[in-house]
Amino acid sequence: MGLYLHNVQYYETDKMGIVHHSNYIRWMEEARVDSMSHWNWSYERLEEAKVFSPTVAVSCEYKSSTTFGDLVAIDMKIKKYNGAILEVDYLMTNADTGEIVAIASSKHCFLGEDGKPLRMQKVLPEFHETITRIANGEEI
Repeated sequence: MGLYLHNVQYYETDKMGIVHHSNYIRWMEEARVDSMSHWNWSYERLEEAKVFSPTVAVSCEYKSSTTFGDLVAIDMKIKKYNGAILEVDYLMTNADTGEIVAIASSKHCFLGEDGKPLRMQKVLPEFHETITRIANGEEI
């Protein structure tokens, strides 16, 4: 699907010099936003169409710590997409050592500006087709 690389910044670490756990969730969003842009569906484009995609669930299992200067590779895959819900899996590894640092997932819905759920195949059929193809393992 695509690999997103994140350079760990000093401000992301805590007093012990280890990345604070909340930053992994931010990195998941960075990877998702980056991937969507590569698929020609930036968040800006969705919002221009009055479609919003909040996160409704997130989980992250931490396997090993990261520190300032590490390069984290985030492999993002669409786990499930049904036109209303998007579920994404993330595998985060130290890009230099290959060690797994975190395994995570997020779940998103699609809402109109009125806050009501949308079915993407009706609202943005082009988006629906693109995400369906990616979820089915096709190259975009």
